[in-house]
Amino acid sequence: MYIHKRAAHLFLILSALLAFQSLPAVASPIFTIYIPCEIDSSAYVLLPDNSRKDVGIVVSLPQASRWPSYTASQWGEEGTVCASAVNAIHLLCSVEEGKGRTISILPETTIAPAAGKQTFFSIKSDGGKGIFGGWAPTVGTPVYILRPEGSQERLSSDKLPGHGDTLVIPVEEKDLTFLIDIENRPGGRIIAWDTMGAHIIARVIRPVYGVGRYEGTFFQKGSRIRANHTGVIDVSTSPYGEIGGFQILPLFHADSKEMSSAWKLTQWMIIASENGDTLVGEGPLFSGGMVPGSQLSDVLWNMWSTYGRRPLIMCRINGGGWQFLPERTGRNDEALINITHIRLYYPFTKELNK
Repeated sequence: MYIHKRAAHLFLILSALLAFQSLPAVASPIFTIYIPCEIDSSAYVLLPDNSRKDVGIVVSLPQASRWPSYTASQWGEEGTVCASAVNAIHLLCSVEEGKGRTISILPETTIAPAAGKQTFFSIKSDGGKGIFGGWAPTVGTPVYILRPEGSQERLSSDKLPGHGDTLVIPVEEKDLTFLIDIENRPGGRIIAWDTMGAHIIARVIRPVYGVGRYEGTFFQKGSRIRANHTGVIDVSTSPYGEIGGFQILPLFHADSKEMSSAWKLTQWMIIASENGDTLVGEGPLFSGGMVPGSQLSDVLWNMWSTYGRRPLIMCRINGGGWQFLPERTGRNDEALINITHIRLYYPFTKELNK
């Protein structure tokens, strides 16, 4: 088992290094998500070659938008995806009086409190699969409304989807980062590796030492991304079907009223930039990079996309070799006390050397 994990880890490093060397700065959509605003219609993904993949049936439609939405929604770009998770996709319509207005897309098998009541599309799909898994959009992906007559408009508070419309989400793969190393200690470096080499993008203010009961982790495997939004990276440490994980927050969000517990409990890592930037809504940590990734029966368009579009989280315990996160569930304030380093692998879909 140890040899297998070590080989998989080495393959990840080589794959990431080679795949990200040739990605363009701004790419055409690698696929586009279509969600018809009609009950019993199929939500689907369309690839550039016009091949289609159905990802669920629309079972309910939003009757309104949510305002005020969750705190971090205000840091997104209007008309884009502001959160991508195994149990929800949140779309930012507008920012009004410093607070976000959102609509959401949820799998039928889960409830996401941040979505609000009657403000979401419900898709007949399991959490962690389809558009909540390997086909998930990244934070910052633009969202459009395709009208019946063929016109297309950017999502906004004045232009919400209605009956007969189709929600359109073109997902791109950008040349950002292929991995991030975090030293889990006060003042620890957060180092991004990209096509320009390695550079420090932030520092750890408060390390993470424990795991907590983040409900959405029920739909994600351990050592995987549960959610990414403009103010959080949520990591699962539990097996699929159980609950446990931790979160990474920028200092700006940790200082919000909503996140006051982050300074008292051990389940949150708090980070800050060295130059005074807030980091909220900024790549590579809080926009444009992470997705829940493929799992279970998710199969994308080829081997590279199915395997590569699956971000993984590794760690070092007491400075030892890299390994998967220890499996931890429920609340345990010292579950990660011996973790000295954390590594985030970013998704890719491109075949090596192409």
